[in-house]
Amino acid sequence: MEVLSSRILIRPRDPETAWAFYGGTLGLAISREFPGGVVYFLGTGYLEVSGRSAEGPVGTDALWVQVRDVAAAEHELRGAGVTVIRESRTEPWGLRECWIADPDGRAIVLVEVPPDHPIRKDLRST
Repeated sequence: MEVLSSRILIRPRDPETAWAFYGGTLGLAISREFPGGVVYFLGTGYLEVSGRSAEGPVGTDALWVQVRDVAAAEHELRGAGVTVIRESRTEPWGLRECWIADPDGRAIVLVEVPPDHPIRKDLRST
């Protein structure tokens, strides 16, 4: 299989509220808009928020979003009224994480990769 492009699709209960959250509160840039949906740039990927769901998110899936400074992002989002599920902390695997929720309760993991973390190192040369 050859993958040419990809994106995550979510179906919010209230599309207008979700668009305001992802585009306004989180400040994600719009890649494209179409009747009933918006596709946002999500770092090196895309997030499509379209359609409508009668229920909130199901299961324990989460969006993983890398940021430069997780504590600053948490502070900014708290000020905007975003629900913080888990405060910023360094996890046993060395990443700094803060968990927030979108308007439907979907978990979004904000992640900061410290400068000395193995993710930042090219282990092929060692």
